[in-house]
Amino acid sequence: MTVIEKKWKGPESPATRTHQRITEVQSITLKDGTPATLYPIYSTDVSQSTVSDSLIDFLHVEFNEEIERGDTYPYLHTLTREGFLNYFFDSFTAILLPAEVKPSDDLKNWDEVFLGMYYIKPNYAGRCSHNCNGGFLVNHRKRGLRIGSELGRSYLEWAPMLGYTYSVFNLVFETNHGSLRIWDGLGFDRIGRIPGAGALKGQDKPVDAIMFGKSLV
Repeated sequence: MTVIEKKWKGPESPATRTHQRITEVQSITLKDGTPATLYPIYSTDVSQSTVSDSLIDFLHVEFNEEIERGDTYPYLHTLTREGFLNYFFDSFTAILLPAEVKPSDDLKNWDEVFLGMYYIKPNYAGRCSHNCNGGFLVNHRKRGLRIGSELGRSYLEWAPMLGYTYSVFNLVFETNHGSLRIWDGLGFDRIGRIPGAGALKGQDKPVDAIMFGKSLV
C-alpha cells in the first residue's frame, strides 16, 4: 500500500483564514456598577466618522501622556497624530465607554468619559500573522475599576473571532505589577524573560520584561 504524505503548507494568510467581522458591541458592568459598552472599531471606521475627531484628539493626547510617564510602553518620544493612528488604529481597536456614550459623539469632556481601549493586530508578518499582539490603555483617572481585566477578557473573546490562534505580549515590564496580575489571572503563560529590556523612568537600572503567551483555540 502506498502512503501519500500530505505536506503542511503553513498557516492560512490573514486574507484566507476563517474569521468574521465583529459588529456587535459588548456590554460590561464595571466594579462600581457603572454600565459600559465596548465598541469594535476597524481602521476604515476612523475615516468614516465612526469615531469623532474630538475622541481621536483626546486619545492621541492620552496615549502620549502614557508614553511620557515612561514605565509601560517602550517609546522614547511621543507620537504625531498620524503616528498614533497608524499604531493604534491600523487594524482592529476596541473602545470602552459609558453605556450612554458612543465613539461618534463630539464631546469636550472625554477625559471624564473615556474608560479604556485596546488594539489587536498581527505580532509577526506573513506566515506567522495568525499570532496576534494587543496593546492596552486605561484612563489613568479611572484606575481601580478593574477596567484592564475587563479589556483583557474581551480581548480573549474577540481575538479568535478575528482569526488569530495565539496571542503574544512582547514586553510587560516587571515593574508593571497591575499588568502582570491581569495576564497571570487570565491564564496567560510566561513564555520568556528579556533581561534589562527597558530603561524606564524612575528606575536606576534597566528593568526585565516578561513575554506572555496564550493559545486562543
